[in-house]
Amino acid sequence: MKIYHVPCLRDNYSYLIVDKSTKEGAVGDPVEPQKVLEAANSHWVNLKLVLTTHHHGDHAGGNEKIKQLVPGIKVYGSLIDNVIGCTDKVENGDKESLGADIYILCLHTPCHTKGHISYYVTGKEEEQPAVFTGDTLFIADCGKFFKGTAEQMYQSLCVTLGSLPKPTRVYCGHGEFEFLVSSMQ
Repeated sequence: MKIYHVPCLRDNYSYLIVDKSTKEGAVGDPVEPQKVLEAANSHWVNLKLVLTTHHHGDHAGGNEKIKQLVPGIKVYGSLIDNVIGCTDKVENGDKESLGADIYILCLHTPCHTKGHISYYVTGKEEEQPAVFTGDTLFIADCGKFFKGTAEQMYQSLCVTLGSLPKPTRVYCGHGEFEFLVSSMQ
């Protein structure tokens, strides 16, 4: 599994998740689809999936356009949130796969939005797992409580995300990418 960051807008990140053996890819929150496609093409990646964390425009705003640019691409989003362009609704515990070696577990992490989904991604046994947290968890804080309570955020952060294996790499929807990379090395 290989993960590439794609800077978007002023302080957002989309992520390109690639199965190295098949070159099939997924993209997390493709708010600027043209940038995502340029990154995919530069790495010879065949995009198959979109993993949308929540319905806000700075995360889901590129879903319709990427569907036009990549016919047949599946766009995953929360069963609870009204995610624009969603073709496949997911909820906590749903599992998807990508290529030969990548498995995706959907984690309901509400509070920023009612249906916010984080995606826990695993590859081959020797590869570190990753979680894509959208606007639930950032490097130094958490997302705003738009549609939830402190108890829900506690559950999302301390129980759901806090129970993931220790070597899990965290990829946030906003923030300083350089800080994220240095904290993983």
